[in-house]
Amino acid sequence: MAKTKTAYVCTECGADYSKWQGQCPACSAWNTISEVRGVSSSSGGGNRGSRFEGFAGSLSGVQSLDSVSLTEQSRISSGMKELDRVLGGGLVEGSAILMGGHPGAGKSTLLLQTVCNLAGQYPALYVTGEESMQQVALRAKRLGVPTRDLKMLSETSVERIVQVAETEKPRILVVDSIQVMHVSDVESAPGSVSQVRESAAYLTRFAKQTGTILFLVGHVTKDGSLAGPKVLEHMIDCSILLEGSSDSRFRTLRGIKNRFGAVNELGVFAMLEQGLKEVKNPSAIFLNRGEDAAPGSVVMVVWEGTRPMLVEVQALVDLSQGSYPRRVAVGTDQNRLAMLLAVLHRHGGMHVADQDVFVNVVGGVKVSETSADLAILAAIVSSFRDKALPQDLVIFGEVGLSGEIRPVPSGQERIYEAAKHGFTRAVVPKTNVPRKPMENMRVIPVTKLSEALDALLDLSN
Repeated sequence: MAKTKTAYVCTECGADYSKWQGQCPACSAWNTISEVRGVSSSSGGGNRGSRFEGFAGSLSGVQSLDSVSLTEQSRISSGMKELDRVLGGGLVEGSAILMGGHPGAGKSTLLLQTVCNLAGQYPALYVTGEESMQQVALRAKRLGVPTRDLKMLSETSVERIVQVAETEKPRILVVDSIQVMHVSDVESAPGSVSQVRESAAYLTRFAKQTGTILFLVGHVTKDGSLAGPKVLEHMIDCSILLEGSSDSRFRTLRGIKNRFGAVNELGVFAMLEQGLKEVKNPSAIFLNRGEDAAPGSVVMVVWEGTRPMLVEVQALVDLSQGSYPRRVAVGTDQNRLAMLLAVLHRHGGMHVADQDVFVNVVGGVKVSETSADLAILAAIVSSFRDKALPQDLVIFGEVGLSGEIRPVPSGQERIYEAAKHGFTRAVVPKTNVPRKPMENMRVIPVTKLSEALDALLDLSN
């Protein structure tokens, strides 16, 4: 029998240990270390890797860096510009792509649309482990995609999948999902840390050796992280996350990791009866505002990947009815909201310690960059004073702890994007003001928070 060995792996950072402990010394997380049982390299299970001696991660001769070939890797267009944007320009041969998302977000729908449209040009194999072939066929019929050229396989054994793939020789391989796959040499249930890691490593080795484009579907946990060990993201080349609530018809596809392109790229899709349809102008869907200006609403320009995007941020400030005023942030960092309120009190002269403050980024967009600071404060001040800001006004800028307004990257491109959508006034950091005056755009430069508040007061009158 194969000799097994036991290790303990942290599901947060991927660090492994020889024995279990309550806290991971590497990332300081508690109760994240799980037992992993595998087959030692001296046993029969070690022969698994011998079938893939030619994969890209194998040992090779030493050579100087300047002698390495710099030939650009060829890419295959997926047929969706938004998906190609997130992937860095298209599909790269031999790459392993992990698509995560909550159940019902549309992961299987998006991949089924993609491979059905590509199957006419490139051999494709779709492996379903959770759904039956009939369920997949019914979905394809509802989506109205061509199904004649797509090969299907219902299997959960990784060894069996590789055997079929070696025979069929697909150019594109989709495995839905990695949580139900299992390797026979690993003595644990499918979905466990060891099975997810070993299954992903086995399939990735096959993709690297044969040049197959591999798609792995993964589920996420309640906190939004990918189920399974963090080392799973180290194995693959590209990790993308499909986000969107069940009550929203829009889905955002965000790049988390990409060895062949920029990270944090954002693609926007609309969920229709015919499946996911790409949104070519995301700013238009996030700017669906009412005709009358309302207090606490302002438009900001955020930078997502390689393009600017206009998003509305709303704030509601109301007298607190409890002992501890609430600070609620949806779509942005709650800790940064508390910091901005402290800056507003210290350098803006506004006391909101007894007020409940609610901030929401419209459309379900998650904003993580600091360029939204000034817009968030502008929305809070507008709601607190009950004075609406002009609808043709756009705001962006980072706010420092000393009350200074700091510049943000690609400031001029953000202003140009706002002008394209009909905005005529902008409050921006002084360093981000264009050198040449813009036609039909009044740019108001500010260097301190007090200057920005005075400018907003003049605009609201």
